[in-house]
Amino acid sequence: MATERIHVLEVLGNAIVGGMETWVLRLLEHLPRERFAVTALCPFESAITERLRALDVDTLIVSMPPDDPSWASLQATCALVQSAGIDVLHAHLPNAHMLAALAARITGKPVVTTIHGRQVTTQDLEVHRCTGSHIHTVCRQTYYQALGLGVDADRICCIPNGVDTKRFHPPVERPRALREAIGIDANAPLVGFVGRLSPEKGPDLFVRVATIAHRAAPDAQFVLIGDGPMRNELLARIEEEGLRSHVHLAGLRDDLPQIYGELDLLASTSRSEAMPLALMEGMACGVPIVATRVGGVPDLVVHGSTGFLAGFCDCQSAADAIVELLAAPDRRRSLSEASRALALQRFDLDDSVAQVSQLLTRLSAPRTAQRRVRPLGADATSS
Repeated sequence: MATERIHVLEVLGNAIVGGMETWVLRLLEHLPRERFAVTALCPFESAITERLRALDVDTLIVSMPPDDPSWASLQATCALVQSAGIDVLHAHLPNAHMLAALAARITGKPVVTTIHGRQVTTQDLEVHRCTGSHIHTVCRQTYYQALGLGVDADRICCIPNGVDTKRFHPPVERPRALREAIGIDANAPLVGFVGRLSPEKGPDLFVRVATIAHRAAPDAQFVLIGDGPMRNELLARIEEEGLRSHVHLAGLRDDLPQIYGELDLLASTSRSEAMPLALMEGMACGVPIVATRVGGVPDLVVHGSTGFLAGFCDCQSAADAIVELLAAPDRRRSLSEASRALALQRFDLDDSVAQVSQLLTRLSAPRTAQRRVRPLGADATSS
């Protein structure tokens, strides 16, 4: 006899091409469809909603303002939960957490929010305390911070991000498409930044690191993969430093496994991180890492073994490490092998998806098998 599938409502608080959205897409690509049905809510149409629908995920649009969900959005979400037979709501970002948790409270359904950032926000904490939502963190620092704020240990878990090590792996032969696109020699040393061009990711710090490293390694090339609000500012800084021929903005790319295969080093200069997918992908592809020691990054990068860690905003130390590694191919080869081995051992996507699947299954279990928040207005004596 076939088991009825668990119907999950994924509520995304944004729909840009970013880390959270990528995480959701990869989760849904690998979530066992014989066990789960999925519907999604997004705040606007975008390339992400197109990709969700390409995964055969029924995707609807509702407004999700940052502070207060509109009555129309809440009403529509509650109606969807009841009419579609939603079993569990899964939110991403504080605005989605608020909407999903209120709808779950009204309809008597369980809800979990995934915290993709380095810290549980005040809004996430208040929503959790008011509605009894479950919190899923992706790195240990966020997990312990939440416990320190008083989150009930029974309502929080830590499940690290994962990477598809079958898709992201060292290339047999080095690709050349990126180097051709930005017009550099096939053998030029190339250091990459992969991420959204926004302040928390520190692309401006990457340009500063490139400026310092260029003085000691004038043949080195640097490339930023991604897009975002800082693009024009970065172009101006590159122009001011006279580095147009050495620092390149390549924009968004959909061939990331090949991109990593072209890099000699992957640099992360983030001001804030949880468990960055770009570093996990780079490690799975055997790329040595130079990164700032923030958030969950030290859980990924083993200093001296899979890469090097610099202090927060320490551009000089990051540049020194880049220059040193570019001059030491044998050392890079050793770091590359260790990075790939660690990704296989600790960060395989299948393990992460299995744990999230178990969490969704547990939360959607019958009321008699778990503690569940009652719908508003429910008789306190009812079962």
